[in-house]
Amino acid sequence: MKNKRAAALKYAFPKTVPVMVGYLFLGAAYGILMAVNGFGIGWSVAASLIIYAGSLQYLGVNLLAAGVSPVYGFFMALMINARHLFYGISMLDKYRDVKRFKPYLIFALTDETFSVLCAEEVPEGMEKDWVYLWTALLDQCYWVLGTAVGALMGSMISFNTKGLDFALTALFIVIFTDQWKNKSGHWPAMAGIFVSAASLFLFGKNNFIVPAMIGIIAVLAAGEAFGRKRDSRASGCKNTAETLREENQV
Repeated sequence: MKNKRAAALKYAFPKTVPVMVGYLFLGAAYGILMAVNGFGIGWSVAASLIIYAGSLQYLGVNLLAAGVSPVYGFFMALMINARHLFYGISMLDKYRDVKRFKPYLIFALTDETFSVLCAEEVPEGMEKDWVYLWTALLDQCYWVLGTAVGALMGSMISFNTKGLDFALTALFIVIFTDQWKNKSGHWPAMAGIFVSAASLFLFGKNNFIVPAMIGIIAVLAAGEAFGRKRDSRASGCKNTAETLREENQV
């Protein structure tokens, strides 16, 4: 069992390196923002352990500093993280047989972890639940570590925090580019770009995320159904050809 866990860790770690690079920086930027706004390292680390939602945490700095009501904060969190509903739907098949770690895996399904796991095909002979766990756990460790370092830096050094919130976007671009290079089929990525751009044009920058996610899932589901139907037809034609060949030989 220990050997399988170690093998899963060894396999998962390289997959998380792009996330590590981004999360250490992003977490540090978040810790700095918290420190600049008067929150100590304990609050910063606790937020990264319990909330663990980058976009919400960045926005939460301003919400906490402004002293907004809990009800307003709740609805803002709901709108910002509504996309995770579609992440969960997309991961139903992968998480179907993962029972021991499912609660934590659901909690730790961030944008970046989803990007890594949704395209991951675990090799035969390796326990996929441990691969999923190590991937999610390593990603959160990077985030918490970056947060702690940033909070310490922010408490000791003065920073100009302008532009730090762009770091999340930069990380998404890095992950997208890495997956583009490592995948032979690019139509899902192109579909995502097209649907997102169309949603941005139709609904505006403040309302396009949820329609874009719905559109992307619909397009990918239709593509998957078409692919299965095409494979089924190809298999049927192949079987028919083999049957005719056998009859001719007889």
